[in-house]
Amino acid sequence: MKNLDPTGLKRLHRDWRRSTTQRITMILDSVQTPYNVGTIIRTAAALGVEHLWLVGATESPTHAKTNKTALGTQRYVSWTAVETPTEAIANARAARYRIVGVELADDAVPLHEVDLAGDVCLVVGHEDRGLSKEALAICDAVGYIPQLGKVGSLNVGVAASIAVAESRRQGWAS
Repeated sequence: MKNLDPTGLKRLHRDWRRSTTQRITMILDSVQTPYNVGTIIRTAAALGVEHLWLVGATESPTHAKTNKTALGTQRYVSWTAVETPTEAIANARAARYRIVGVELADDAVPLHEVDLAGDVCLVVGHEDRGLSKEALAICDAVGYIPQLGKVGSLNVGVAASIAVAESRRQGWAS
């Protein structure tokens, strides 16, 4: 076994893109740390997230620290800044996305038990406070990432990456 060369990588990724019909978008509900926004953008570019809605205090993809983490991948993901989660969710619903919050919350279910196989808009929140009450109240479903260790929560950029990967996995499995 050996690492893929650039041509092999292009073929591999092209094959996966051809087998993918699912659409994924994301709402970033006041994700303030530029490094987290950059991580989410890089994941979005790598896993084919079509659009990001940046809500409230979410840092801009044009911020220097966001760019440092995103490594220029902002050019592969479209984004729109909006004032409220309600506005972002209305836009996602108008485009026929199912809205799924990623949050440690009452009545949330393990993320792998949430149906993420169709067109889905994943919603992630602030680094400390999580999803706003406004966003949490209007999600179609809310899932959490089960954690087994001694740490009770994940970094929002990591959680967003896991959620997008799980959504893709379910889309490919269906």
